Amino acid sequence: MATMDEPRPAGDARGELARALLAYKRGFAHIGVFSGVVNLLMLAPALYMLQVYDRVLASGNEMTLLMLTLILLMLYVFLGGLEWVRSLVLLRLSTGFDRRLAPRVFDAAFSANLKTGQLNAAQPLEDLQQLRQFATGSALFALFDAPWFPVYLLVMFYFHPLLGWFALGGTLLLMGVGWFNERVSRPHLQKAGELAIASRRDASANLRNAEAIAAMGMLGSLRQRWAGQHLAYVREQNLASARMAKIQGGNKALRLAVQSLTLGLGAWLTLRHEMTAGMMIAGSILLGRALAPIDQVISALRQWTNVKEAERRLSLLLADFPPLAQGMDFPRPSGALAVEQLLAAPPSQTQPVLHGIDFRLDAGETLAVIGPSGAGKTTLARCLVNAWPPLRGKVRLDGAPLDQWRPGALGALVGYLPQEVQLFAGTVAENIARFGEMDERKVIAAARMAGVHELILQLPEGYQSRLGENGMGLSGGQRQRVGLARALFGEPCLVVLDEPNANLDEAGEAALAQAIGRVKQAGITLVVITHKPNILQQADKLLTLHAGTQVDFGPLAEMLQRMQRAAAPQPPPNRIMPLPAMNLAQRREGTWVRN
Repeated sequence: MATMDEPRPAGDARGELARALLAYKRGFAHIGVFSGVVNLLMLAPALYMLQVYDRVLASGNEMTLLMLTLILLMLYVFLGGLEWVRSLVLLRLSTGFDRRLAPRVFDAAFSANLKTGQLNAAQPLEDLQQLRQFATGSALFALFDAPWFPVYLLVMFYFHPLLGWFALGGTLLLMGVGWFNERVSRPHLQKAGELAIASRRDASANLRNAEAIAAMGMLGSLRQRWAGQHLAYVREQNLASARMAKIQGGNKALRLAVQSLTLGLGAWLTLRHEMTAGMMIAGSILLGRALAPIDQVISALRQWTNVKEAERRLSLLLADFPPLAQGMDFPRPSGALAVEQLLAAPPSQTQPVLHGIDFRLDAGETLAVIGPSGAGKTTLARCLVNAWPPLRGKVRLDGAPLDQWRPGALGALVGYLPQEVQLFAGTVAENIARFGEMDERKVIAAARMAGVHELILQLPEGYQSRLGENGMGLSGGQRQRVGLARALFGEPCLVVLDEPNANLDEAGEAALAQAIGRVKQAGITLVVITHKPNILQQADKLLTLHAGTQVDFGPLAEMLQRMQRAAAPQPPPNRIMPLPAMNLAQRREGTWVRN
């Protein structure tokens, strides 16, 4: 898999985006047909004015005026209906495009955050929204309307060749100015977009740690650091906007001049009796209609830089993180765990932090993992629950490698309590149930097994108490215990607890010890990373890690005996002491007595 810094083969990903659009090609074809009829009907105002000036005013026939007006109104009603239907079809296309791609982009953003931790999770969804709005918005109408420009131009050539050539030249000039505007502002807009993303990412990361910032007086320095990025973004944005405003002002004046001069040219040709007054008015209306999609195309060009960057980011993301493997639904395992020559590292690193870890647990056994800080305990825990894929080796559950399981099926059978417990906005019950199908009996059973049922009942609304983002509303110890209940929800066959007593007081630690006892009684395989004696003594086996290597593994009693023997001081074979009355000369000569 390509890293975030390597060039990616984005062809497949762009094909994925293209396939999402091509899936609705029939809808686009319908919009094309509706657009064709709409553009034909847009000739009606010009033809109406032509007939009024050249026929009605010349003949003075009121009935002709009435019938022409009624026909025009009927055409307008039909035109409004077609515009409405075209908008509804476009709305359905936009919704379908989003439904088709949003889950895929969400999964890719999830995988990127899980495996690199370097992505602003909301950015891909914002990019998708920008791409969807461009691909199924007014820019699409411009795409279907612009090809009808030659039709309006041919009618103007029919009125008079000079009028047609003038309209063509003015239109090409306006398009050239729009293209030049986009080329001049593109570098600044592109750089401004990159700076804006970096600024939002840093601000979001800083503000999530508001308590530490307030406690240690870091707000001023962090604000200054963010302000530097933000001001750089504003500066680039202002440079682009200033150049765009200058060119847009000239473009607007040029557009008005072209329309007015077209009318003046028509009047001059009318005075020379080379055109009728009706053609003069109709030609001016046709030019306005012909320039409308051109204006939309120029407007789309202004958005194109940001849209192209969004498409590039999405393409790279989808290329780096293809759809999750479907895996298989194996029979429910008993919980036998096997780790075979595991070599692992955080996904954003290539240097392994675990080397050759190898052990086995029978179903229902409890393993305690100990080791100093930086020994690789948390990396091992994440590999055991398939959060981080190993570089080499296998983690097996009842003989089946974890990477061959269907992710949803495996997740329902595994419980995990990380060091930093992350609860989500929602009720306590929803958090325990992992935001899946609500089964109140299972929720209460998990809370009882975790020893947190009584604590939850003391909350203002019990299990229906609503939590804020990251469990806001609960103390650190309460979040830890609710997280333990979540890990035990649904009777998992394997539970991994990473420092589960990190935020617990004495009562919480006692409840945790009791919960571990209930887990053992339920026959659940348990891996717990801890140094607490009351937790260690409940383990069946002990694994010792140091600097990413497996120091020792075996039954708890044997391991403790080996550790005690290794820690006991060993007396020297020959104890040597100096004589009490030894003088300085004797010391220099090395006169000693042996006991």
